[in-house]
Amino acid sequence: MELKWSSEQLPKMNVRNNKGVTFLTYPVFDDMNWIVHGFSTRLGGVSQGIYSSMNLSFTRGDEESCVRENYNRIAAAMGVQAEDIVTSDQTHTCNVRKVTEEDRGKGITCPRDYTDIDGMITEVPGLVLATFYADCVPLYFADPVHRAVGLSHSGWRGTVQKIGAVTIKKMAEEYGSDPSDMKVAIGPSICQDCYEVSLDVIEEFKNVFDQKHWENLFYAKENGKYQLNLWEANRIIFMEAGIPKENISMPNICTCCNPEFLFSHRASHGKRGNLGAFLGIKK
Repeated sequence: MELKWSSEQLPKMNVRNNKGVTFLTYPVFDDMNWIVHGFSTRLGGVSQGIYSSMNLSFTRGDEESCVRENYNRIAAAMGVQAEDIVTSDQTHTCNVRKVTEEDRGKGITCPRDYTDIDGMITEVPGLVLATFYADCVPLYFADPVHRAVGLSHSGWRGTVQKIGAVTIKKMAEEYGSDPSDMKVAIGPSICQDCYEVSLDVIEEFKNVFDQKHWENLFYAKENGKYQLNLWEANRIIFMEAGIPKENISMPNICTCCNPEFLFSHRASHGKRGNLGAFLGIKK
């Protein structure tokens, strides 16, 4: 299976294969020996049919035993344990939760006692944050000075609410993180060529992004719809929050362009599983 990259000019993510599981990593985080991270693909799990094969969602109709085995497999491939994972409860908010030792395993080995959480941050070694995708934008954050990390889910609503900036501010408040020190990444998600939206969505973006950015964020089509660039929107949010542009890693891989390799809501018309973004601090 050949992976389609969105741009030959952008640095590619690394394709990893370990213990029969294929996942993606970022060179910038691979170079940080205190971090564990990855982004899952469809490959290497046990789920069947529309969930084939590495589905990480318990709520889309897949067999629970298959999803649990998938978690065990992706965790082992990344060198962690499934019981150390803490999961989000995504509802397209900009709520960011500080994750502590008491949260270990929530969403995997024990129930979550929180709702409406689209972003998480932690400084606890051994915890692995997990958020979920099938076209929306994963955002990764790492502070090498204070050894803290964050992971946030940013669909168009989260992008309009600038959850990337909210996460950076939360890390500054909780850990003293300075945006100028942080390394961040925009994860595999739907590219502008694949992401058609209506005028009401564009109006939301016009309300929160300066007009000088509009040309790079969207363009109108003859059918009255627009093509929206969530990658560029989140890159702008990062830079406006104080992240140096050279510290931002772009995805250059579209979920919708690679429906056999990655789950895509649009490409599958909603018949799909979920991908997972993972980020943690090694023990």
